[in-house]
Amino acid sequence: MTNNYTAKEGDQVTLHYKGTLDDGTEFDNSHEREPMNVILGTGHLIDGFDSALRGVTDGDNKTFTLSPAEAYGDRDDDATTVLEKTMFPEDFEFTDGMTIPLSNEEGRNFMTTLTEQREEEVTVDFNHPLAGKNLTFEVEVISVVPQDELPKVTLPDETNFS
Repeated sequence: MTNNYTAKEGDQVTLHYKGTLDDGTEFDNSHEREPMNVILGTGHLIDGFDSALRGVTDGDNKTFTLSPAEAYGDRDDDATTVLEKTMFPEDFEFTDGMTIPLSNEEGRNFMTTLTEQREEEVTVDFNHPLAGKNLTFEVEVISVVPQDELPKVTLPDETNFS
């Protein structure tokens, strides 16, 4: 059943999407998975995608292109570092383009991409793989549920998230 309710912050939108680059290369497609459920305005989507969903209704099909500023930002050519191969397990197999998770001394995690290998060291890139790229999304809205119709969850008073 469709309705004419338009999505706003706090509402749940269920959708499928396909993401492509300027050259038509597909970088993601939710049609290969279950539909995606999102609550608008919670910070779980890239800003431009969240903004583009404001005002959609059940059954809408919408295509939009996000600039790098609206998505993963511009590439920072200085966001690379050289690591000694001895930092990795002895049997670690290095492959150009592979994703390597790293963490710093404070325990913050980073996803990096291996960009160059030399005999005793590797270069990794801290940029998001889609940084600096325009992203086009074809979105199929399955449903919009107003915030006041979403199930309410009450946590016990003693719940501690620290």
